[in-house]
Amino acid sequence: MGDIHKHGGHNHSYQANKKALLLSFVLIAGFMVVEFVGGFLTNSLALISDATHMLSDAAALGLSLSALIFGARAATQSKTYGYKRFEILAALFNGIVLLVLSVFICLEAIERISTPPQVVGQGMMVIAVIGLIINVIVAWILHRQGAAHGNLNIRSAFLHVIGDMLGSVGAIVAAILIMTFGWNIADPIASMLVSILILVSGWRVVRDAVNILMEAKPANIDSEKVVTVLESIDNVKSVHDLHIWMITSDFLSMTVHLRVAADADRDLVLEEAKRALLNKFEIKHVTIQVEGRELCFDEDQCN
Repeated sequence: MGDIHKHGGHNHSYQANKKALLLSFVLIAGFMVVEFVGGFLTNSLALISDATHMLSDAAALGLSLSALIFGARAATQSKTYGYKRFEILAALFNGIVLLVLSVFICLEAIERISTPPQVVGQGMMVIAVIGLIINVIVAWILHRQGAAHGNLNIRSAFLHVIGDMLGSVGAIVAAILIMTFGWNIADPIASMLVSILILVSGWRVVRDAVNILMEAKPANIDSEKVVTVLESIDNVKSVHDLHIWMITSDFLSMTVHLRVAADADRDLVLEEAKRALLNKFEIKHVTIQVEGRELCFDEDQCN
């Protein structure tokens, strides 16, 4: 019964993520064309940079959707964990795109600061406001339905949209300054500020994706506390060869060796260890080797 419930929960999360990405892709791709045309007509770098970011958003959302569908494929004999890591590769690519985009926009803005071009403030304002509304809707969809906090692939797409939303805010502020004071320099300055925010978001996504691909320990889990909890179980004498890593951002794995007393009930120790790891650290995918005596001949490997 527990397996059926677990499978049902996973399927619901998958469908929610899929629906969120598909709807977000349609909205972003549709408005991207409008913003590109508007940016050229109003001569606004802020709008063009925002539209460029929307292009990357559309690509990121499409890639994330493909990764989600592809990653749901069943495991094979050669890929025993299935294709789940495809989501992390998609997130890594999205993060790199964010970094490249931020540098490109920043360089273009620096060039425009020296000779600010004439910008049509009214047209810029209308398009930027519509863009902000679209981005708010998409960000809400990804956050509520797409579980933006739990899945790195969805979160990378979510951060793309947040960066784009900030771009729309920057364009609105720049349009107000241009319309009120004639400060055309506000357009490249807004673009530069947004590029810095995009850079920070991109760096975080790349860092998290690389950590997962390098099989780093999840930041929210303390290995020493795991050892302490396991050693507190009756008849457990020592813990060694502990490894904790992430297959994806929402799929933790762990292996460990427990040396127990010779007369210990190993099945009971195993059950208590799994229960403790699940209740205290929410680690579900665990492989535990229970040993009655020290079986490790390679001390470096054990440590």
